[in-house]
Order: sequence, then structure tokens, then C-alpha cells
Amino acid sequence: MNHGAAPPVQRGLARLALTVVLCYAAVALGLGYWQGLQAQALTNDPGDPLVAALRDGPRGRILDARGTVLAQDATIGGVRVRRYPQPAAEPAVGYWSPTLGSAGLERAYDADLSGLAGASPVDELLRKFGASATTPLDVVTSLDMRLQADAVQLLGQQKGAIVALDPTTGRVLAMASTPSFDPGRIVAPGTGAAYLASLSAPGNASPLLDRATQGHYTPGSVFKMVTAVAGVGSGAITAATTYPDQPGEERSGFVVDGFRVVDGHHDFTGDTALDLIQATEVSCNIYFAHVGLATGAAALRDWARRLGFEAPIPFDLPTAASQVTAGGGPLDGFADDVELANAAYGQGTTAVTPLQMALVAATIADGGTLMRPTLVDAVQTAGGTVVQHTTPQVWRQVLPSTQDAVLREAMTEAVESAWGQPFAGSAAIPGVATAGKTGTAQLGGSGEPHAWFIGFAPAAAPRIAVAVIVEQGGHGGEVAAPLGGQLMGDWLRLGP
Repeated sequence: MNHGAAPPVQRGLARLALTVVLCYAAVALGLGYWQGLQAQALTNDPGDPLVAALRDGPRGRILDARGTVLAQDATIGGVRVRRYPQPAAEPAVGYWSPTLGSAGLERAYDADLSGLAGASPVDELLRKFGASATTPLDVVTSLDMRLQADAVQLLGQQKGAIVALDPTTGRVLAMASTPSFDPGRIVAPGTGAAYLASLSAPGNASPLLDRATQGHYTPGSVFKMVTAVAGVGSGAITAATTYPDQPGEERSGFVVDGFRVVDGHHDFTGDTALDLIQATEVSCNIYFAHVGLATGAAALRDWARRLGFEAPIPFDLPTAASQVTAGGGPLDGFADDVELANAAYGQGTTAVTPLQMALVAATIADGGTLMRPTLVDAVQTAGGTVVQHTTPQVWRQVLPSTQDAVLREAMTEAVESAWGQPFAGSAAIPGVATAGKTGTAQLGGSGEPHAWFIGFAPAAAPRIAVAVIVEQGGHGGEVAAPLGGQLMGDWLRLGP
């Protein structure tokens, strides 16, 4: 008989005690994890009924940069609803409904507007159990409603988009997309669901699509400025580069692997072998096809990526990625030299967003510096105490200012020179040197071309950069350039 061993009952009690201790330890660890480390995530979880109840509570306002109210709460018949006194601010502001969901800044900054963001984990835990009320915050945008309303009015009934930003800071001053929608009708109790459904009905003009950030368009000749950045940046060309065969090819065409690149819309240049500035003035397809081939597929895509292509742009709202090529081809994504040559002057499978092209203009305007675009200046309390402030950030230094200078000169001459005026002269602002580039994007026989314009002003010390597209509007110089010039001129007259 072993007198040193514990009786079976004592051994069982010891195991039970150990199990209880381990269970309590597991519970304690679980509580510490979920109520401590994960408290904020749980508090902001949209699937949590408590969170849903809080979201039905008061919301902060959305304001423009000058304090104009773009969205706020109101009580109608004892029911709290969202009001949108400036419909022209859509779709950037978006809408919010407890039953139909949300869009735009209302969605992107929901946690701030509903008061579910910004607290410490302890505060979040107390609030989750009712010990602390929510504190809705206001969102202050960089939009100026004077310019925003102007952009919407300029587009009128046309399908299209306008993006205007400060090239030195990246702040978006206006972002219009037409046709749009009335957010007040979406959030209206009883009738909102039917109105929202009608916006998505077949045959409708996609008013819920934010064309400025998510519209994908063939760019046409405005893309030539991307090719110019790539050519100059890679060293493939300089301001003085000419192609001796180009004058003759204006008449016969530039044959690339059996495909004929044609031009002929600037026959007044005669036998002049155009340099970079002159080719930009008259928007010479043949010149930029040569530049694209000289630069090469890999370098063209690489420099386009530096400008923000081929990935979503970091922004306060979702953005679609712009592309130089649809990809998949053996020539660094291009099918062949024919596609590369066509892409170099904005045809082929290139597809861009207006926001992306506004950033191209802004980069050239700001000495080759690409600023990160922003739509929100600050998040603050109702009393004006700033909780979060947006500081301008350099996204990338795309080109040194010495190389960028020739591109600024080229875009200025494209508007101001005798050769450029027939193409982009309609963007000129009286008394102000203006820079720009037009585009007429052919759609393969499927209708009128898209009309494009990108530009900045004043040319020497830019305060505004713009991108304008009018879907199937016709020639860029006739349709889009006047809108861009008018908007930039209006901004300069409005002052800071």
C-alpha cells in the first residue's frame, strides 16, 4: 500500500479547482481583450444593436470651408431627419438614412458625425453601457459652395464632372458630378425608398455615380501631358526634341506595325518639325505617338504610377483606379507597339477619372510636386473646437522643378500662343496668363467624343487647377475649355 499518494477524492478536488481557476483566467483574459483592446471596435460595430441605436441619435453637421451648412439634423413632426440645404454639394456630401443607408462623406465620416469616434477605450466602454452620451462632431470640408454651385451650373444638363483643387495644398475646392440627385428626397420618410430605386432604374443616367472620383473615361489628348511627364522624366525627350519624319507624316500618317496614326488637324504648321512645346500647342498626335515609343512601355507606366495611376487615389471618398493600359499584353502590359503609340495620345485602352487628371494638372502647376488630395479640412465639436485637422501632405515629388518648367510653359503656350489659341484659347482668362490642355476623346464610332480640359491659373503662380469632362460633348476646345476657363476665372475673382 502506497501511503504517500493522495486519496482519489482529493486528487479529483484538486483537478476541479485547477479547472475552475483556468476557466476564470480564460474569462478574465476574454473580458480584458473584448472590453479593453477591442472596446472601440465593438463600440463602432455597425452590426451591434446598441451601436445601431446610437446611430439613430443626433448627428453632427457637414460644412463647407466658409461655414455654409451642407448637412444637418432637423425635426419634422417629432421625427429627426437629415436636411441638405445645398443640393449642389452632392454627391460629395452624400446622404444618410437609418433605413436606406448612406453615401459620400455621410458614410466616410459616419463615426465622427454620429459621435462614435475619437474617445479613449475607457470612454468607449462607458458609453457602450450607457454611462456616457455620444458627442456628434462636425465635419468641415474644403469645398467652397460658391465655386461648387458655379461648377454644377456650368455643367448644367450635360453629363460630366468638374474637379477644382488648390495645386499647392491638394485641397479640393469644388467637385461636381452631373446629373446628380436630391439627398433630401432620399431621406424623406415614406417616399425615400421609391425615389432611391428610381435613381437606379434602367435607362437612367446613373445620377448616383460620382463621376468625379469613379467615372472611367477615355482621356484623349489631355493624356499627352502624362506622356510628356514620362518622356521628360525618363530622359527620353527634352524640350528641344523633334522628329524629322513628323512633318511628312502629317500628310501620309505615321505607320506603326501596319497601323496608321493620323493627324492633319494642324496643317498650318507646314514643314516645321515640332518640338515639345509646339506639339503641345497644336496637340499633335503623331509627335506624342513618337514620344510614347521612345519612352517605352515600362517607363510610361512607371511615370504614370508616380502621378497616381493604376491604384485607387488615397482620398476621403472611394476612388476608381486610372489605367494606362488594360494590361495583360506581352509589352509590359500593352498588346504591342500599336497600343503603346495610341495610348501615348490618350486613346487605346487608357481610362482615367477626372480627379486623376486634375492631379496631373496640379502636379505640373506646382513645380512637379504632387500633393495628396483632401476633401475634409477638419473635424470639430459643435462649438468649434478642432479634434482633427488635415495638414497638406506631399504625396510624391514627381519631377524636379527644372524639368517641370518646360511642361508648365507648354501648357501656357497651348492656351496663350497664336498656334494654341484655336485649340485651347477658349480657356483664356482676360488679363491672366492661363495654362491648359484640351482633349477630344474618340469613342470608336459609338457617338460624339468626350470633351476634356485640364488647366491651371494664374500660370506663373497657380491658385487653382481643374479637370473638366463633358460626356460625348464634342470637341474639348469648344465645349470643355470654356467651362474650365470660366471656373478658374470665377475663383480668382472670388478671392481667398
